[in-house]
Amino acid sequence: MKSIFTDKGTMPVIQDLKRALGVTFPMWERFEDYTKKNSPQATSEWNFSGEKYGWSYRIKDKKRVIIYLLPRDNFFKAAFVFGQKAVDQILESDIAESIKTELKQARPYAEGRGIRIDVKDQTPVEDILKLIKIKISG
Repeated sequence: MKSIFTDKGTMPVIQDLKRALGVTFPMWERFEDYTKKNSPQATSEWNFSGEKYGWSYRIKDKKRVIIYLLPRDNFFKAAFVFGQKAVDQILESDIAESIKTELKQARPYAEGRGIRIDVKDQTPVEDILKLIKIKISG
């Protein structure tokens, strides 16, 4: 499934995002605010990954991307890539078993294991905040 924003020539603006995400927009804002508060040097940018994926939003520090936010129709995905140290930390935490399972099943690449979490309601919010914290401290 690709971004709801697929026109390479039109970078999404806040009004587009609010309209596309509906009731999940405040959660998107919460993740962005939390990330920037806990990593003050973090910057954010829209990125067009090609026709197949469309526009995505990334928040990164000097070294790496902390979180990817992937807009969909009335929801979004929060995506992360974790190195082994962070994976071990997550597996020992109180984060939801479903997230741990997905992380264990994710194919390991040189940069780590990637996971995507659907944000359609409040259910994953606290776990995603914990994942952001682990990523920043890593």
